Order: sequence, then structure tokens, then C-alpha cells
Amino acid sequence: MTKTVIQFIALFLALVVLQLVCNKIVLFNIAMPVVFIYLILRLPVNLHGGWVLTIAFFTGLIMDIFSNTPGMNSLACTIMAALRRPVFNLFVSRENDMNIPIPSVDSMGVGDYFKYMATLVTIYCALIFLIQAFSLHNIGLTLARIAGSSLLSIIIIFGLDSLVSTHREKRL
Repeated sequence: MTKTVIQFIALFLALVVLQLVCNKIVLFNIAMPVVFIYLILRLPVNLHGGWVLTIAFFTGLIMDIFSNTPGMNSLACTIMAALRRPVFNLFVSRENDMNIPIPSVDSMGVGDYFKYMATLVTIYCALIFLIQAFSLHNIGLTLARIAGSSLLSIIIIFGLDSLVSTHREKRL
């Protein structure tokens, strides 16, 4: 168990640094990659909901501190964490068959993991950009930012998962 905790702490630190680099990347003044939410996506399924919400809140809070976004990431991460379990159950019905209950391509399969990850990334991007805009005045630009950032983040997180995942995990 301590090995897993140390791995998640190392992953958290690496993702924070990677996100700080990604904050400087904005494609076409629309799409910005969001990679730090991979930590929330990767939390074990059997982890108690209170811990998931706490970890998500503090992950968002750390990003708020470094990104100068007062509470936006914390709110979006907390809502995303609250929706994580229902979204997981929507796409995977046999979680008892998972040897290691960490969502990944290796444990869930490509299709189920892609749907799970894409749904949560899109929810996060929709929340963060709607909170940031705080109006529907320029809805076209907001929708373009949601779509562009979601697509870019999904591609990066999918690649990141292939680097982080171990091939020891049991497939459903």
C-alpha cells in the first residue's frame, strides 16, 4: 500500500510540473491541454468517496495557486471527482473482476477506458471554461475552447496512460 501511495505522490508532482509547462501552450488561442486531472482519473475505484473528493479538491487547489485561478480548478475537480464513480459504472459493470482497481487501458480495455476518460475530461473542460466565462455572451468561443481543450487533453492523457500503466494489470 505504501508503494502505491508513493507512486501517486510522484505522479502528482510530475503532473503538476507538466501542467505548469502546459499552461504556457495554447493552440490557436483556443485549446489548452489539461493533464493534471489524470491523477483523479487514475485513483483506485475502490477508494472511499470522501478521499477521492479531498484529493481532487486539493489537486485543484494546488493548480489554482500556481495558475492564479481563484477556486475554479478546485470546483471543477471536485465536481469531476463526484461524477467519477457514476461515469465509471456507466461504462464498466464488472469492477469486481478487476485485479488492480486502477482505471487504465490495461485494466479496462481501450474502448471502455477511452469512453470513461473522454467523458470526465469533457466534463472538466466544460466546467472550467463555463466558470471562467461566467456568461453565455460569447458561447461560440466557449464551446470551441471546451471542444479543443477536451480533444487535446484526451490525446495527451491517452498517451500519458500508455507511459504510466504497467502491463501487470488484469484486463476485464
